[in-house]
Amino acid sequence: MAGASVNRVASPGPLHCLKIILEKEGPRSLFRGLGPNIVGVAPSRAIYFAAYSNCKEKLNGVFDPDSTQVHMISAAVAGFTAITATNPIWLIKTRLQLDARNRGEKQMGAFECIRRVYQTDGLRGFYRGMSASYAGISETVIHFVIYESIKQKLLECKTSSMIENGEESVKEASDFVGMMLAAATSKTCATTIAYPHEVVRTRLREEGTKYRSFFQTLSLVVQEEGYGSLYRGLTTHLVRQIPNTAIMMATYELVVYLLNG
Repeated sequence: MAGASVNRVASPGPLHCLKIILEKEGPRSLFRGLGPNIVGVAPSRAIYFAAYSNCKEKLNGVFDPDSTQVHMISAAVAGFTAITATNPIWLIKTRLQLDARNRGEKQMGAFECIRRVYQTDGLRGFYRGMSASYAGISETVIHFVIYESIKQKLLECKTSSMIENGEESVKEASDFVGMMLAAATSKTCATTIAYPHEVVRTRLREEGTKYRSFFQTLSLVVQEEGYGSLYRGLTTHLVRQIPNTAIMMATYELVVYLLNG
């Protein structure tokens, strides 16, 4: 709530945190980091899905088509590529979100934040937290393995039903709803399992902190605050991620379907 100066002994809930932010900093503070987030979403998703699709297409010729190995390796390669390319954008977003200012004080802008990061740590400063992001590739792998598995089961059920009724298999709105549910389910499982990397990454991205590396931060957080601290913010994160992922995956599948005719 106040960057590195916060004494994180007690864990405030989402509503309590929201109340304090509104009281001390005003409604505008709820939108800190929105600019970098908007700028980063498009290239990040474009790089991610391009890498995933291309890798999946090539690996289908090496392993059994659409097998678990294909989905795992493709998701890992896509996550690694997108993280490496866009980490500076997400670091700036996090720094802006952690910059606590009282109501009426001038908020730090994105360009000022970029200048401060460069002056303090140089170009390396823009890649703080990237080790934790790489650890988060496990979340991407789990998400896509579960998603592709559920999607395959849904497709098999529909194909079986169509054959029994003598109908042609055609994409319908209900198919994309099923994909949204598959994405929501897989993302919930993956995020819950791999969430600690989010906490570690945020701590690493704070300005002027005692956190230096992924395992050092992980160990320090557990020692000082207990294992429960590794899941702080999980509820809020899921509220944002589940609908986001469901809509994103259904949109991706729809665009691929339309482009393939």
